[in-house]
Amino acid sequence: MASLVVQHRWKIYQLDVKLAFLNGFLEENIDVEQPLGYVEADNEGKVYKFKKALYSLKQASHVWNTKIYRYFQENEFEKYP
Repeated sequence: MASLVVQHRWKIYQLDVKLAFLNGFLEENIDVEQPLGYVEADNEGKVYKFKKALYSLKQASHVWNTKIYRYFQENEFEKYP
C-alpha cells in the first residue's frame, strides 16, 4: 500500500475512532438482565433492551462495519482491489 501512495503522490490521513462501536444501532433485539447492584426496586423481573451496540457485544464490530460501509457507498468512495 505504501508503495502505491508514493507512486501516485497521494496524501495519507490517519484517524482513530475511539467510540466507533458505540455509534452503531442494533438491527436485532438484545435484552439483558439487570446487573447486580443496579436492580431497580419493584422491577426485579424486568430486563434492559439495548438500543446501540457496546464493545462487549459480539455484534458490535458487524454493526460498525455495516454503518461505515453504507457511509462510503453513499459518498461514492470506491474499493481499491
